Amino acid sequence: MPRPFAAYLRVYEPLLALGDPPDERLLEAVEAARLDRSAAGEREQALWLKSQHVGRLLPAELADGRAAPSLVTDVLVLDPEDVPEGEHGDAGPGPLICPMEIRARSAAALVTFLGDAHPALKNAVLDAGGASLDMIRSRAKSAIGDLSASASHTLSTTWTVPLPWFVLFDPGMRRVKLGKGRDDPEREVSWRVSIADARHRAREVGDLLEATFGDSGPGRVLLETRRWLDSFHPGSAVELDYGGLVQLFADSILQSDTTAEEVHDILDALRTGNVDELAELFADLRDFWGDLAARERAN
Repeated sequence: MPRPFAAYLRVYEPLLALGDPPDERLLEAVEAARLDRSAAGEREQALWLKSQHVGRLLPAELADGRAAPSLVTDVLVLDPEDVPEGEHGDAGPGPLICPMEIRARSAAALVTFLGDAHPALKNAVLDAGGASLDMIRSRAKSAIGDLSASASHTLSTTWTVPLPWFVLFDPGMRRVKLGKGRDDPEREVSWRVSIADARHRAREVGDLLEATFGDSGPGRVLLETRRWLDSFHPGSAVELDYGGLVQLFADSILQSDTTAEEVHDILDALRTGNVDELAELFADLRDFWGDLAARERAN
């Protein structure tokens, strides 16, 4: 089964930020480090499918609605040595931990869906699940309370990557591993940065976008991302991971992908007022990511 076609923006916090003292089960999970970046999407997929098979409202929870032990043990672990040295602060001390928080993230997504869905679709979902809207909201509120910080450590999108996310990273720090084909779990495109540098770039570019576009469009996305980053320890690291999207690109396309560079070129064009270059860069990015959008519609 292919990995979910999702990309991720993750924050890895120092262990000391997750409890003083940390839960013993968490310490054991960090020591074992059984999950890695390549397996994260498959783990989420497996827990979701299991929850639907047994008729539970949310993945990673017990039959009585309490969080399963995986709340504490499903974590990704990162060595600060694997994060580029920061200009405005380094990541650490290590180890750095990203709790996957699958139950809480699913609950938040469910609440958003029920708030945005057409009434007919919403009613169909409620009828199929045999649950009332008030019950779902209550269970979701309890699940969101699982979060160790005021926000989830992971943001995810399907079939695309929000362009404002690239603002946080140095394009030259891209990590590319092609593996032995599209389905190789080691296949990867990602960037990492200290949260201090990510916050600095988000503030700087946010001011530029607000002055240019106001508080809508890419400026709003970046503002929300800035607020999210402010929820975490100053020694954290931030990772942008193409996740399962790497399955959709041929080797040559992954190697030649210049999205990060083009986003930063767009920012330079905004600073200098180069309208012609702006139009050309936007057109290139629209064409590149538009192919994925077309595949989503086809599916």
